[in-house]
Amino acid sequence: MLLVDRAASLAVPPLWRLGFRPFFLGGAVFALIAVATWAAVLLGLLPAWQPLGGWLAWHRHEMLFGFAAAIVAGFLLTAVQTWTNRPGVSGRPLMLLSLLWLAGRLGWLVGAPLWVVTPLELAFLPALAYFIGRSLWAVRQHRNYPVIVVLGLLTLADALVMAGVWTGNDDWQRGGTLGALWLVAALMGLIGGRVIPFFTQRGLGRTAQVPAWNWLDNSLLIGTLLVAVLTAIGFGLTSRPLMGALFAALAVGHGIRLWRWYDQGYWRVPLLWSLHLAYLWMLLAPAGMALWHFAPFFNPSLAVHALTVGGVGGLILAMVARVSLGHTGRLLQPPRSMTWAFALLNLGAVARVLLVVWWPLEGLSIGAVCWVAAFLLFAWHYGPMFWRPRVDGQPG
Repeated sequence: MLLVDRAASLAVPPLWRLGFRPFFLGGAVFALIAVATWAAVLLGLLPAWQPLGGWLAWHRHEMLFGFAAAIVAGFLLTAVQTWTNRPGVSGRPLMLLSLLWLAGRLGWLVGAPLWVVTPLELAFLPALAYFIGRSLWAVRQHRNYPVIVVLGLLTLADALVMAGVWTGNDDWQRGGTLGALWLVAALMGLIGGRVIPFFTQRGLGRTAQVPAWNWLDNSLLIGTLLVAVLTAIGFGLTSRPLMGALFAALAVGHGIRLWRWYDQGYWRVPLLWSLHLAYLWMLLAPAGMALWHFAPFFNPSLAVHALTVGGVGGLILAMVARVSLGHTGRLLQPPRSMTWAFALLNLGAVARVLLVVWWPLEGLSIGAVCWVAAFLLFAWHYGPMFWRPRVDGQPG
């Protein structure tokens, strides 16, 4: 049973009581601002100034190391408390970690000197790994040690991007960013493989959860990590049949998972169908990458955005919508308009992946509007939950 000093916890302002509060809020607000800014750049609506590395480098980097990293931080800092039965990071340490993340975002956007941005940027993920690893090590919880490995690899990928910015080497920047994307996909697959069948069983009141196939879970994790490393070192930046075979195997593995998890009852529950649809994009992305490696005329950007918008973005929105309710003491019944948020995000993914093939500008614009609207709905409804105490009066 988790032992928390109730008086000390309630003395902390609500926003700083547990990791999901500042990082889910900050990540969601950043997500809508960053995509709106990028859309404005593409439409020529911004003045002629440049962030660090230029707008394309900023967009590639910040959607991963800004948006996704914030949500990963919020989820892990909260989950590790449940995993280990030890109090999570709160109060001043959580505030400082949040400010470190924010400083990196501002540094990139305003084009601060590299010698200022680099240490800020490369300090965040190791600091996060320290707080997570400290709790895991205290109880010797080996099952979750792969999380620390992924955070370490993400740090190396970020260092490769920074080295590319320092030297002007675009291949290093692309390799580091795309490698990081597949690392995030590995982490999403690891966590999603645990929580999606659990959430489905609980949400539908089923008597038993679909049992895990450890061989499949481990194969998907190792295979996705291998893709990430090969991409980061440049092997996956050009079409190669060997990479195509690896991506095809990942797509099949994700397909097996989806088939095993299927329950027609989840179509009645927005918190569930949103998770399963997002995971479908996680399947389509490696399938698209396999197609590119076997048929180079296919545009790999479509597969990348299937993963970033539909997969990572969809899983993030669905997970934070559910997790935030439980950790603020509420029933698992999201605001009604969140159904529209889930639908808008998937519509935006369709626009960004399919509509752009025929109408590039319209597809990009619709995709951006849908994304911004989805995260705006989340921030509007969930923001007050993050800066107010739990409704049940409990700490956290």
